[in-house]
Amino acid sequence: MKGLFKSKPRTPVDIVRQTRDILIFADQSSTSLSDSKREEKMAELAKNIRELKSILYGNSESEPVSEACAQLTQEFFRENTLRLLIVCLPQLNLEARKDATQIVANLQRQQVNSRLIASDYLEKNTDLLDILIAGYANTDMALHYGVMLRECIRHQTVARYVLESPNVKKLFDYIQLPYFDISADAAATFKELLTRHKSTVAEFLSKNYDWFFGEFNSKLLESTNYITRRQAVKLLGDILLDRSNAVVMTRYVSSRDNLRILMNLLRESSKSIQVEAFHVFKLFVANQNKPPDIISILVANRSKLLRLFADFKIDKEDEQFEADKAQVVREIASLEPRE
Repeated sequence: MKGLFKSKPRTPVDIVRQTRDILIFADQSSTSLSDSKREEKMAELAKNIRELKSILYGNSESEPVSEACAQLTQEFFRENTLRLLIVCLPQLNLEARKDATQIVANLQRQQVNSRLIASDYLEKNTDLLDILIAGYANTDMALHYGVMLRECIRHQTVARYVLESPNVKKLFDYIQLPYFDISADAAATFKELLTRHKSTVAEFLSKNYDWFFGEFNSKLLESTNYITRRQAVKLLGDILLDRSNAVVMTRYVSSRDNLRILMNLLRESSKSIQVEAFHVFKLFVANQNKPPDIISILVANRSKLLRLFADFKIDKEDEQFEADKAQVVREIASLEPRE
């Protein structure tokens, strides 16, 4: 008789369903539960979330099993477990939040029948992305929601939604938050959004050129915060040097206001900002169709620029950098003002 009444081990589907039931309970009963009952439920929820993470990531004793991961993923998106987990995240303790964040991140990569079903789900539930982005305003939730958001942006449809929504403007403000870890996380999300999906980014920048670079220049490149300026000028170089953005790059380097900003960055005391600014500045100089006002500025500042580049060295030897610098110097030295 021994072991006859042993309980059957729970399947991944069972664990997801039980997790969903507790999340619904927590979401609807947050004020009406007694403290002890609530603690009991939240402890059970944390245990389930830990088990779900173990199925997706494996543990010290075993690797994840693809069939179990597929079952878990399918059940997670069959009903609104993802939504509930995101919405209820503030109610979880810190460890459970970390586990939940890793679950949401992992689910973005899980395929069922060769499909990323997370992408299909998020396309129909875009308000969840609004919740994740708004999470940057909550110091307790920001880093958890930030990790989730970057993983969701892996899907091109998600990135397109975020870029085309008013949320993208909020990111400029979150990058300027006074909390270093949160502002750095928002900057990482911003970079992912503007570099991962080339065709989507190129289309977005072409359609939104004026307001986007107006904000980018004033809030980031001309920020009073050194780290914000450094990250922004590096990202600007990544964007403009990407071939997909050739049209945008040509437009950017034809603007005297943009040139003025980059020349100011070249004069910074920080070597890393100077170097990143140089990689953008050289595009203004290399442009074969420079507008007359760009040529006028370069000619008017020729002696200052040539003096700057004569002393412009980087810490480690870099043949490409030296070749680029020599080319820029030659180009500036040979410029003739246009009438």
